[in-house]
Amino acid sequence: MKNPRPAERLWHATGVLLVLSGLAHLVVFAVDGGPWDGPVSWRKPVTFGLSFGVTLIAVTWVTSYLRVDPRLRTVLLTVFAADCVVEVGGITLQAWRRVPSHMNMETPFDTAVSMTLAVGGAVLVALLTVFAVVSFRHRPDGPAGMALAVRSGFAILLVALASGAAMIARGVVLTRTGHQEAAYHSTAPLKPLHGVSLHAVLVLPALAWLLSRTSWSERVRRRIVTAAVGCYAAAVAGAGVWAVLTY
Repeated sequence: MKNPRPAERLWHATGVLLVLSGLAHLVVFAVDGGPWDGPVSWRKPVTFGLSFGVTLIAVTWVTSYLRVDPRLRTVLLTVFAADCVVEVGGITLQAWRRVPSHMNMETPFDTAVSMTLAVGGAVLVALLTVFAVVSFRHRPDGPAGMALAVRSGFAILLVALASGAAMIARGVVLTRTGHQEAAYHSTAPLKPLHGVSLHAVLVLPALAWLLSRTSWSERVRRRIVTAAVGCYAAAVAGAGVWAVLTY
């Protein structure tokens, strides 16, 4: 791995804090109890803290292999890190208030939080799409198989972003038309697809990096990465079929 710059250390530290927040709320769940599923539960600050923290750390690392202007990367990652904090913070706040975080229009404050999270989600989509485009415009650096791993990771991440946007869009439509309870349950079919595709941007590049630490030839390492990409794509396709069948 490349030696991190001071800004990268800050982004990594922010990601670690988000992960710790998720783990802390896992302890809260163990003590306080309550349902794990549903729009109001400790599951959300746990899973979102872990997911956003891991994703921030992963994207910070993976984008170091992209051929992008350092200043532009710094700006994009700074906004991305701030957005991750806002998303996890809003979700955690609503969990402690014992009200749903997404698609909640019950009060002006709840509406403001819900819309902030929706706008933050749109910002995440825009930022990660820029990184994905850069990865395909210019071949990423790194050891054998890293270019394929990075490009595939970002491509699969776009599936996660699309499924997340679809969940929010459908939920907002149902909420606006007076079907609040249906909105909370409408996201279930897409959750497996969203979850499976979200972390390819970490898993595949990490595999390529680990293989670079072995004595295997570049040809063998590329074949292993290619096979891993195929397996991951198959898992995403399976989750997509499940989403279609249960939607």
